[in-house]
Amino acid sequence: MTRVTRTMPANLRPWRLSCRTVLLLCGLAGAGGAVNAADLTAAPPPAVAMAPAMPPSWSFRVVPYGWFTSLNGTSTVRGRSVKVDASFADIVRESDTLVALMGDFEARNGPFALLGNVAWSKIGFERGDIRSRAPAPGVTGTLAASLGLDIEMAIIEVGGAYEIARSGALAFDILAGARYWHQEADLSLDVTAAVDVGDLQIAGARAFARSGSVDWLDPVIGARVRYIVAPGHELFLRGDIGGFGVGSDFSWQAIGAYGFELGTYQGITFSGVIGYRALYADYTQGEGRQRYEFDMLQHGPVLGISARF
Repeated sequence: MTRVTRTMPANLRPWRLSCRTVLLLCGLAGAGGAVNAADLTAAPPPAVAMAPAMPPSWSFRVVPYGWFTSLNGTSTVRGRSVKVDASFADIVRESDTLVALMGDFEARNGPFALLGNVAWSKIGFERGDIRSRAPAPGVTGTLAASLGLDIEMAIIEVGGAYEIARSGALAFDILAGARYWHQEADLSLDVTAAVDVGDLQIAGARAFARSGSVDWLDPVIGARVRYIVAPGHELFLRGDIGGFGVGSDFSWQAIGAYGFELGTYQGITFSGVIGYRALYADYTQGEGRQRYEFDMLQHGPVLGISARF
């Protein structure tokens, strides 16, 4: 048998060499890729940098306001009691001294808020708004109808609130704190009969009963509802009770207010605030000629400007 030998044409030999070269290079590349893959699998994953914790975000609101208060109740100074029934118009018309400084403060961070409120006033009542009551035990003699009653009073509230529930635009807070009271009362009376006035100051035909400084502190608990009526419009209602015999025998407060945005200037949002506030306290100390009593309801419209930043 004759062996036939096929000889590749000379012009195709370079192509055959090139194919072998390509196959060799691909093999090397595949081997290198396998090595690289093994290296990547074996290497530990790089550490992920943790973002720093964001600082707490606080917002603040300050509300200077006017409280057009009326007073109804009983005041007793050194055992002499008078019944008070004076509207804000009566106080403005008949009082020689009507000075008030009032403001509300709130600092909020998420569901938690710090609360503060201050009200200072010095008001007077004339004969038409007060009337005498029977003297306390231990007070002898008689006095004619009282001429006037002047009360200087400061009320400071501090506390905290926590949002326990929210549904859409409605939020519900519980709150707790303390309410500090400071009072000084002067009661002037006619001297028209023989009377033991050893504990009173006499000036002409008038006798003055002065309480001196009277201070007490009431623990307070309560709740508040906040409702966003529309963007920039908020309604809130607050109620609390206090005293419990620690300071006063009992006290309560109810506030309803509506806030509406007026505009923003340099990052501060200003709003108008209108509402109604009622505050009652029943406090008593001492007996006989040392008795001091403040059993009074203060109530009236509230009007102010809120600044939030």
